Amino acid sequence: MSITPERKAALIKDHARKSGDTGSPEVQVAILTERIVNLTEHFKTNHKDNHSRRGLLSMVTQRRRLLDYLKKKDDARYQDIIAKLGLRR
Repeated sequence: MSITPERKAALIKDHARKSGDTGSPEVQVAILTERIVNLTEHFKTNHKDNHSRRGLLSMVTQRRRLLDYLKKKDDARYQDIIAKLGLRR
């Protein structure tokens, strides 16, 4: 369910805007997307795990808020990140 440090470092490297960037919305959205995908796979075998489902819903909400902020701030960056991650909007 959790993300490995190596995978997290790779995501940061792929989506960082500059060297040492770990807090930009793009990096945060990429990490949240990875965690959401992992939890979605977890629910395929553990469909009664309602405590983790609550965490999943909060992660989806957090990602949506970050994407809304990014769209308001810079639409080109928003379009780029959703294209990279394969998100619907």
